[in-house]
Amino acid sequence: METAAAMEPSWVTLKDEELLKVRICDLGVRIEGSDLERRVGEFYDELTARGVSLRPDCYLGDEWFSPEGVPAIAIPFYLAHPRLKALELHQMLDVEGGTAEWFRMLLRHECGHAIDHAYRFSSRKDWRSVFGSPEAEYTPETYRPQPYSRSFVRHLPNWYAQAHPDEDFAETFAVWLAPAPDEWRQRYRGWKALEKLEYVDSLLKDAVGRPPLVTRGRRLSEAGKLHKTLDRYYAARRKLYAEDFPDFYDADLRAIFENGEPGNESAVRFMRRHRAALIESIVRWTGQRKYTVSMLVRKLILRCQELKLAAPTDAVRLQFALATYLATLVTNHLYTGRFKRSV
Repeated sequence: METAAAMEPSWVTLKDEELLKVRICDLGVRIEGSDLERRVGEFYDELTARGVSLRPDCYLGDEWFSPEGVPAIAIPFYLAHPRLKALELHQMLDVEGGTAEWFRMLLRHECGHAIDHAYRFSSRKDWRSVFGSPEAEYTPETYRPQPYSRSFVRHLPNWYAQAHPDEDFAETFAVWLAPAPDEWRQRYRGWKALEKLEYVDSLLKDAVGRPPLVTRGRRLSEAGKLHKTLDRYYAARRKLYAEDFPDFYDADLRAIFENGEPGNESAVRFMRRHRAALIESIVRWTGQRKYTVSMLVRKLILRCQELKLAAPTDAVRLQFALATYLATLVTNHLYTGRFKRSV
């Protein structure tokens, strides 16, 4: 009988720089036999408990998504093995869907899209009167949410239901699926979002016993067919989330460190000492990606180094000023796709 170590793929013991040279299709990862198999099975049981007969086809892809018009769900390939999750963490600073709860939340959301693709709910006139037109401009990275709106459910971070009518439906479905009906009816009592939940409830009840209009389709970006190396894969993702910062940040940094005097602790050393706490706090309260916030902090530290700034003696006030400034930049990025306006 083969030992567990003997059954592990050869790339498990490679160093990061060596593993990055491996093509995704050569990893040979699958849902079957991994921790994902149990989690997907539990999710299917959850659908059964809520009376949903559809079982979306789950497969490994390059990111979380449901292919347009296909009742399927792509799950990032890196979640299929601990070594790949470790690489993802090193490369991107977090692992999207890496915990059991986070995985369930994302799977419920993508299932909303898959359900819509299967039954073509969004083509219905009543669906559009509730959620809006699916042909609306789709800008998920730059939409402007209204944090206190009660017209939308709150499931994924960044008020994602407000990004587009399709996302509104997927988020509403996820909330409808997750708890018992009495829980979401209580939680959203008095909200306009409750009307959307009740509508989804009626849609799914009407679908019981009816075969879906679409049962299969192409698995887009399937991991087993991706010939790019992990290095190329991560280079593309880092480019997507990183941003170049022009010199107009210099005036802000000079203002923040204006009371610093020669001989004081350098601004660079101060920011490096508080870097982890600042990043953790900003990520927690804004919901922005850790990689994006980390890149912002890193490049601002480099600007402080080039400007040879010194830290003021009032460390508490300085830390508060930096946290406020970073939160402002990150919040602006969530709304506009830019950290700061150029004019």
